[in-house]
Amino acid sequence: MEDIQPYEITVPEPDLADLKDVRRLAKHWAAGFDWRKAEAALNRFPQFTTDVAADGFDPVKLHFLHQRSDDPDAIPLLFVHGWPGSIYEGTKLVDALARGGAGNHPSFHVVVPSLPNYGFSGGVGKRGFAIDQYAEVLNGLMLKLGYDQYVTQGGDWGWFISRALSHRYPQHVKATHLNLDVARQPGWLKHPLLALEHGVKPYSKAEREGFARSEWFLKEGSGYGAVQTTKPQTIGYALSDSPVALLAWIYEKLHDWTDSYPWTDDEILTWVSIYWFSTAGPAASVRIYYEFARVNRGEATRPNQITQEQMMDWQPVPVGLSHFPKDLILRPSSWTRALGRVVFEKTHPDGGHFPAWERPEAIVGDLREMFAKSGPAGAVVKRAGSKL
Repeated sequence: MEDIQPYEITVPEPDLADLKDVRRLAKHWAAGFDWRKAEAALNRFPQFTTDVAADGFDPVKLHFLHQRSDDPDAIPLLFVHGWPGSIYEGTKLVDALARGGAGNHPSFHVVVPSLPNYGFSGGVGKRGFAIDQYAEVLNGLMLKLGYDQYVTQGGDWGWFISRALSHRYPQHVKATHLNLDVARQPGWLKHPLLALEHGVKPYSKAEREGFARSEWFLKEGSGYGAVQTTKPQTIGYALSDSPVALLAWIYEKLHDWTDSYPWTDDEILTWVSIYWFSTAGPAASVRIYYEFARVNRGEATRPNQITQEQMMDWQPVPVGLSHFPKDLILRPSSWTRALGRVVFEKTHPDGGHFPAWERPEAIVGDLREMFAKSGPAGAVVKRAGSKL
């Protein structure tokens, strides 16, 4: 009987706090949150829709913000969000990027699309719409706007779509800035100098902490990804049927994936409401996980779909990298520099997975530095006008 021990039920305080937060937010969403106020704030930005097709699919009605700069030398920039993001992330960047600054500060024509199946863009009613198709549609949008040459910025799925864009359309995508460290250890055959650096140079404190953060995410924080990769329809029923389920599913990520960001209730509820009111419905947004997993397992329904391994291959398109310590995947510089011709790199002291929202000044500053007229990527784009 020695193996029988007394037990007392004690729910940890953080679990109780999470429950109270969701309950409080749900109550505010139902009774106090002013969507019309949030809607008006979003409508401050010039918005449009247009039909863009990927090969083999019906055209998607793509929704996008498009803020043109008054600067005739402005650089067209495509901001690509991920999950559980939306155009809302990009709104903190638009004004500052379009305005630019005196002297060496560049200006940008900023395009912030709702991805197909997200926000106020249309849905895709056919299987097989994977990263290649997202890239094809966004490239089609930029060309339709008259931007034959442009640059991209992205994290989360925006990382993957940006890499696909520069892989498929290097004649149009002239540089890309990334804020996620998806990369593999450099090999001796392809990257001998980086492999040597990796082998002999001790990891810094920040790099060791990055490995630990990545391990935490893969072991304890990625369960949602396993569900959305294998059973998107099942979780989709819950997200579409219950506002509270959607709120809890997304709020967890906003809490865990940021670096102590002081979320207001209205920010959280605006973020989640965009999913609830989305044209294709909340369930559609998770299908990207399923389709991407099928491609990486060799089960793609369409030929020559780009895989994650191919996205980590070296690319000639100039790359800028911004590292934030509370992101989800953090790799040493010796790994990430194997992605391509890295012309800009900065490690920030704070910030998490949504830096465009958490630390917009950092993203704006890095883009300005990278694309300054005297900067490392200042001359990559032939300046172009627009049809809007």
